[in-house]
Amino acid sequence: MTDEERPLPPDEAGPRLMEVFALVGPLYRRVHRKIEQDAPQQGLSVGVRAVLDLLHEHGPMTVPQMGRAQSISRQFVQRMVNGAVADGLVEAVPNPAHARSSLIRLTDAGCTAIDAVIAREHALLRAGAGDLTVSDVDTCVRVLGRLIALFEDVNVDD
Repeated sequence: MTDEERPLPPDEAGPRLMEVFALVGPLYRRVHRKIEQDAPQQGLSVGVRAVLDLLHEHGPMTVPQMGRAQSISRQFVQRMVNGAVADGLVEAVPNPAHARSSLIRLTDAGCTAIDAVIAREHALLRAGAGDLTVSDVDTCVRVLGRLIALFEDVNVDD
């Protein structure tokens, strides 16, 4: 077993995983800023774009479900949903599982809008992939998934 294949010793785990956090924070802020800069051309705020992306990926959801999936407050999600409804990008429909909590789903205009955003983002990411391998990306997703699971008990509605 090579050094790269051995499990991470517990005494090294904290410092090494902090290296990941040290990169994720600035990456998140830069991507968020890029989305904000592109928002006027796309006609979508960062929050509305996040709602559209979530519905595109998972189908109709309730506001509380979206809040949990994004680890953000229901109140913030509700404001973003209200904006998306006003723009005709999403609509509320009856929820057969829970009468008091409507399902939010994409409209045709919402599908068109998020498809265009995703196409632009994929083109940008294709240009930056360089020599990354499938294994590189799989490992990154595995590490980030483990870190998200570590903090899944954090309540975002406090």
